[in-house]
Amino acid sequence: MGALDTVVVVIAAESGGGSFLVSPGLGLMIWTLALFLFTMWVLNKVAFPRIAEALEKRANAIRDNIEAAERQRGEADELLEEYRGRLKEAREQADDIVARARKASETAKAEAASEGKSKREELVAAARRDIETETRRSLERIRKEVADLTVIATEKVTRKSLDDDDHKRLVDEALGEVDFSMLGGERGENGGGGGEGS
Repeated sequence: MGALDTVVVVIAAESGGGSFLVSPGLGLMIWTLALFLFTMWVLNKVAFPRIAEALEKRANAIRDNIEAAERQRGEADELLEEYRGRLKEAREQADDIVARARKASETAKAEAASEGKSKREELVAAARRDIETETRRSLERIRKEVADLTVIATEKVTRKSLDDDDHKRLVDEALGEVDFSMLGGERGENGGGGGEGS
């Protein structure tokens, strides 16, 4: 709006005896409407498309992040199920080892009773050694499987390699979940001595 129009509006306001804001002149209204329409046209051509494009990009990025999180959650659930299955299998193997050890010990005791005290003691001692050796070997194998599964599952879920401290911590936590004390208790009943060697 030019200086001439401003002067005209002020003069018109003074001659009317009231404020030009309360009763604006026709010229001011036309210029205000023209400037508003021009501003809206500029915004519609320049600013609004960029704002809409930025909002669309942001919405797509959020949607992609949600889909990626859902995929990772599905993968984590699958790995957890596999991990639980392997743990169950390891426990079943441990139970089988205990049952075989008990059976071997009972067989050795029965044979020893029929062949005399000295022979019986030799067979029981040999059975204890065999049981301890087999138990140690099996425990090591089970611990290694649990540790390997824990590291693989963690690396897949977190999608990064683990350093030595993280690796050791995860292995210790995984081994803590498996109940190895049952094996020691069964061997203690059958043999009465010998520690777990691992």
